[in-house]
Amino acid sequence: MLKMRSFLPAVAEQLFRDIKKTYQETSQIPDDLLIALKFVFGPCALQALDLVDQHSVTCLLSPTGRKAFQVMGASGRLYTCFVSCHYCPCPAFAYTVLRRNEGPLCKHILAIYLCQAMGGTQQESVSDQQMSLLLSGTEAL
Repeated sequence: MLKMRSFLPAVAEQLFRDIKKTYQETSQIPDDLLIALKFVFGPCALQALDLVDQHSVTCLLSPTGRKAFQVMGASGRLYTCFVSCHYCPCPAFAYTVLRRNEGPLCKHILAIYLCQAMGGTQQESVSDQQMSLLLSGTEAL
């Protein structure tokens, strides 16, 4: 299996591993890891945790194995995100991450990583045709 090169700094990857391990054992994230999360990701960390608490992240899976995530933003807008290439169509991603290079990701992508670490991602199966439309940007599910 081909492993994609990670877009995250090693410290962030280790933080997600620590969160996953601790959450599996205790069903909570201790204060020291919450502080580390805020230190590494800044103000979007708290916003991402809010999205996780609201069960805003859904993983869409097609029969051929394609995967995309949809995150319901705080404004009620649905964002289709691609973790494999670190992409979110939200304005904060375009401005803060791409244009100003002020952080590695937006709150929507961070919420996806946190949901995966905590095992709280909702799963939804979609057809290959639906996934193709979603990937082309012509359909939101």
